[in-house]
Amino acid sequence: MDLEKFQRDLKVSYKNNLENIDDRVADIVNHVTDEWNIQANRLTLHEMKTLSDSILTIETKNLHDELEYLLTQKEQIERTLEKKSLELQESKYKIFDALEKQLDTDDKEAIAKLHQIKLQTIDLYDLLSEIVESAIITTLEKEEENNIIAAIEEVIKEITYEAIKEGSLNTIRTRKILSTILQASLEIAEATPVKAKEILTPTLKGMRAGLIQAISRFKQRLAFIPIEAKHILIEDYDTIIEDLNQTDALFMQVVQTQADESSPAIKTSLNSIQKDMRYDLEELVRVSKETADVMKEKFSSLAAKAVKKADKALKSPKGIEAQRIGKQALGIAKNALGTALKSAKDAIETKK
Repeated sequence: MDLEKFQRDLKVSYKNNLENIDDRVADIVNHVTDEWNIQANRLTLHEMKTLSDSILTIETKNLHDELEYLLTQKEQIERTLEKKSLELQESKYKIFDALEKQLDTDDKEAIAKLHQIKLQTIDLYDLLSEIVESAIITTLEKEEENNIIAAIEEVIKEITYEAIKEGSLNTIRTRKILSTILQASLEIAEATPVKAKEILTPTLKGMRAGLIQAISRFKQRLAFIPIEAKHILIEDYDTIIEDLNQTDALFMQVVQTQADESSPAIKTSLNSIQKDMRYDLEELVRVSKETADVMKEKFSSLAAKAVKKADKALKSPKGIEAQRIGKQALGIAKNALGTALKSAKDAIETKK
């Protein structure tokens, strides 16, 4: 059969004016039998695909066009959101700059308060690398020698905490934040090798402290999370519990990955610092476990309800169709396996 001619004939012969989908499909199948002298159950795989694709294209054209239109609108909205997000950030910067101009530059305490509020207000995620780099360089330049380590640890702790606290605690996001902070610190350490340990030791300790603080905050907020957010937690319940139970492993993996990509001297230094910090991670493990326990205690019953809801969904028309397709897929697999085994057996017998 010439599939192109078959497809063109189906397109011309399909009767959209019939009342329902069953009538329309029955009519085109009868047309195939009469016009092409072939029963539907005798169609080859390619012929069956041509028939089904033709019907799908005709029947879903309006919905497809509507979906394309909505996707175009969605993309436009996403571009607008991105643009407005950048404008919002720029506006925040300008406001804080204007506020800073109104303060006495000699009043270090007032300036520090404003900077702390700025750090809590702007979106650190997009500028994380630049913020870390600037903070460390400023610390190295302005702090006294005996105060550098404590100052870097404190500033990295604050940046880590502020970057993590407002978003999800999922592994991917947390790993990205920690990796970005450490990478920015490593670049400065590589440029000033004589101060590498002074930079990297407080960086790792600050990252750990900031992560602990963010997890502790999450634990405290669990009691006051609104119902909308609870639904989000339930949907991601198992993932969050799993992530909380391996924060120490995540932390060590981030450090090891960055160490493996660094120069031999920096790698040795990072590995040495991490080895010394091994017991310091116990607090991180404890806080994470406590948070996981609180979440289990508060949301395990809701999670059970979600399972019941999922069970109910399986009995819906959509769920029944999914089960039906699953069984059909199993049948296809068994059939393919049977054919393959028969072919192998025939090949062996032929060789004999």
